[in-house]
Formats: sequence, C-alpha cells, structure tokens
Amino acid sequence: MHKAGFVNIVGNPNVGKSTLMNLLVGERISIATFKAQTTRHRIMGILNDEESQIVFSDTPGVLKPGYKLQEQMLQFSESALQDADVLLYVTDVVEKTDKNKDFLSRVARMDCPVIVLINKIDLSDQQTVAAMIERWHETLPKAEVMPVSALHKFGVDQVLGRIRELLPESPAYFGKDQLTDKPARFFVTEIIREKILRYYDKEIPYAVEVVVEQFKETKKLIHINAVINVERESQKGIIIGHGGVALKRVSTEARHSLERFFGKSIYLEVFVKVDKDWRNSDRAMRAYGYNLD
Repeated sequence: MHKAGFVNIVGNPNVGKSTLMNLLVGERISIATFKAQTTRHRIMGILNDEESQIVFSDTPGVLKPGYKLQEQMLQFSESALQDADVLLYVTDVVEKTDKNKDFLSRVARMDCPVIVLINKIDLSDQQTVAAMIERWHETLPKAEVMPVSALHKFGVDQVLGRIRELLPESPAYFGKDQLTDKPARFFVTEIIREKILRYYDKEIPYAVEVVVEQFKETKKLIHINAVINVERESQKGIIIGHGGVALKRVSTEARHSLERFFGKSIYLEVFVKVDKDWRNSDRAMRAYGYNLD
C-alpha cells in the first residue's frame, strides 16, 4: 500500500512556514529569513520514501494586498485551500486566533484534515501554550492542534508521522528522485533575493525581483548571469553601494550559498537594472513568472 498526497502550508507572515517546510522536506527548499513577505510563490518540496510521497507546498503569508504583487501572493495562498489532501495552518505563540478571520473561516469549512501548528513554543511557557491550544480548538473545532518549535526541531517528527497517517492511498505524483517542482534557475533567484532581504532595510528588499539571464552548467562549474531589478534609480544606487561594496557582498554571499546548494563551483555575475514600478505592472509581473490570468 503506497500513500501520496499534497500537504499545503498556509498562515500569516513571519510565523515560520518556510523554516518548517525546510525541516519537513529535509532540504533547503524555501528561503527563510526574519522578514515578512519572503515567500512570493507556491514552492513545492517533495519527501519520498518506499511507502509514501509527501508533496509539501509552501505559500506566501496571508496579507491584505497593497499592490499587484501582493494580490498575486494572496492568490497563491488561497489556491492552497483548494487542492490540499492535508492542510497545515501555521501560527505561533504571539499571534491571536482572530487574525485574518476571513481566511480562517475558509479553513474551518475545508473537508480535508487540518492540523494547526503552534510554532515557536520555545519562546513561551507550558501554561501559555496549553491555553493557546484550547483557543485554537475553539476557533477551528475540526482541526488537530500540535505545538512545535521549528527552530529547535521539536515536534517535527510527530507532525510527519501524523501526516503519513492522514495521506490517502495513491501512487506517487512525481519521480521518486525529485525534490521540487521548481527549476534550478528559480533557486538561484531565491538565494540572491535572500541575501538582499538580509542585508538591506526598509522597502528595498520588497522592491526587488531577480532574473537569471544565463545558466550554463558543466561537470565542475555553473556560470550564472543574474539581474537585480529595482523600481527606482535611488534603489539601484543603494543596492550597488559606495564603490560597489554592497553589491559585491551580496554576490559573494550568494555565490557561497549557491555552491553549497548545487555542490559545484559557481561563477556568478550580478547586474542591477531599473524596471520602473514593476510591482504594479502586468507586463513586468508576467515577465517575472507571476500568472495573472
């Protein structure tokens, strides 16, 4: 008997969805930083063993859209409610149970099994966590509630075990050697964008979209040309920095991470261009891989 299914991870920004996904899959699939709106797409990570295939799907944090990019991100999150065999709703010890009531009401009406994961319990105490578990039982009566700490890997094995129990009987949906549905170029853009999220403040990281213009792979080396697109000339100057120091730091850090990710030497060239107001442009959004149809 083989089991397989789609396990979709949803929740508000900054509750630890991407960190949790990386732990569950066992590979560094989703970038994880301490800034909200890190994840912009639905990213699949596939966990295989002889008896099962779990197709995890990380989604952007649920938020009220302020521009076209955020509208698309919300669509990715809402689509995860339509095709899940098991839904993981991730919250944490700080978040209140009435945040994003509209989204939660849709979760409550779902027919598939729902597991509420209360993350970051290492930041709280046993009594507080017990009270939160009770409140989530009241908010989503049909859901199971499990406390976890993605940072300290607490409770993750129990979550995996429960997911395997809930999976439907099915043949595998993907090849057993496949880790994700995304191409190599996608992870190049994500890793570069992660460095920008780490090293730049305020609006800069959210005004950035990275495009890989060249990806040439040989047995020992990958040659990559990437472009960091920003919305304004002033942002371009900030990304590059005085004497190019800031851009060099991002490029160096990204190259090291890419070499770990691909297990090969990387030759990385990064350029910065201005694509004015791309976050509100249908043309730019389509060009950057966001399906607006």
